[in-house]
Amino acid sequence: MMSLQKRLGRGLMAVLCAIFVLHWFAADWVIRSAAEKQMANRLADDGYSLLETLTYSDDDRVSFDSFHISSVYNRRLSGHYYLVKVDAHAYPSPSLLDFPLAVEPVGPDQSKRYHLTGPRGSPLLVLTLGAVRFGHRINISVAEDLSAVDHDITSIRLAYFGLTMLILFSAIGILRRDIRRSLQPLLAVGRELEQVAGGTRQKIDSDVPEEIVPLVAEINHLLELIVRRLQQSRTALGNLAHALKSPITLLLRASEASLLDAHPELRVQLNTQTEIIHRYIERELKRARIAGDQPAATAFNPRREMIALKKTLRAIYAGKPLDIQVTAPNHQVHFDREDMMEILGNLLDNACKWASKQVDVELSLQDGLVIRVADDGPGCEREDLSHLTQRGQRLDEAMQGHGLGLGIVADIVEGYHGQLAFGRSKTLGGFLATVSLPLRR
Repeated sequence: MMSLQKRLGRGLMAVLCAIFVLHWFAADWVIRSAAEKQMANRLADDGYSLLETLTYSDDDRVSFDSFHISSVYNRRLSGHYYLVKVDAHAYPSPSLLDFPLAVEPVGPDQSKRYHLTGPRGSPLLVLTLGAVRFGHRINISVAEDLSAVDHDITSIRLAYFGLTMLILFSAIGILRRDIRRSLQPLLAVGRELEQVAGGTRQKIDSDVPEEIVPLVAEINHLLELIVRRLQQSRTALGNLAHALKSPITLLLRASEASLLDAHPELRVQLNTQTEIIHRYIERELKRARIAGDQPAATAFNPRREMIALKKTLRAIYAGKPLDIQVTAPNHQVHFDREDMMEILGNLLDNACKWASKQVDVELSLQDGLVIRVADDGPGCEREDLSHLTQRGQRLDEAMQGHGLGLGIVADIVEGYHGQLAFGRSKTLGGFLATVSLPLRR
């Protein structure tokens, strides 16, 4: 979809262009009308001068004297012409030569202004005056060549067109700058939303124009709602896990009671089913705590978190001479801290559990976040790799644990639309777990 800035810009430019085109045609019409009106006034003066020279003779003839009007009417094809009609008799000006001026007749005390084509195709402005003198019907038509006026009007038209274009482009430039300035608050809201998505901000700044205040308030309300519900969900799940711990412990102790000595099969079934219930509850509780790719999740600093996790694991496995090497970027990335700690905690705990001396952890940011955890333990056979994320799957029953760690890692990775792969480390020779998570765009 076209951006709001482009849409506003194109709409305003179209309106401005339409207004300036109409304004230019209107101004052109006004300039031409004013010039022709001034010319018509001059033609009227010459026509009335001719009318005043009409004389009447005893033989009922009407004659006129052109001596009192300008000499340009006597010069050949001068561009100034007249034609006097007394009844059916026409008296053209000497300047017309033999050119038949096709004037339009008017009635007594009437006048008419119109255009004609004159000698050599020249455009003429003609003014015809009607009168009755000495009982005869008189029409006096005075014409002037418009070529010179057209030339002047064209010069004025070009100058005015250039001025109009200058004003138009200046107005467009000012409008585009004003549109960009007006949309700055929306762009700022967009940048703050990206920061919210990146986990570096929890809400949008409310210092925005009043038109988008309701939108910002609603977004902030939704963000607060997401965070609150996530926290409530985690708190409720923690309480549930704590509440279920005691009943399950009682069931396990009940299975060891002497009353069941006579029923070993029943004891095994009770132990097995209680353990299954424990695994299911543990798995589903951890799965429900996964935040996933939520915009309001708290950002994660890989290096800082890994240093703290490394200290914890060294304390847990104090009896093993483990060397845990960590390579991780030291800046915030958009991944929920709790989810990442769940992934890293399970992978590192698994690595420390099986490693002899060495555990390598590498976190890198390329097209996404890549986590590689390798150890120098016995590793895993190729045919067993596909079973590692199955519920309760433990390849070595002698090792402590519920077999849920890698399954939980797989659930979190799936929530982020990432990939989880297992294999053998080429450098340490033991187990290698690789997690690839795409970055949020």
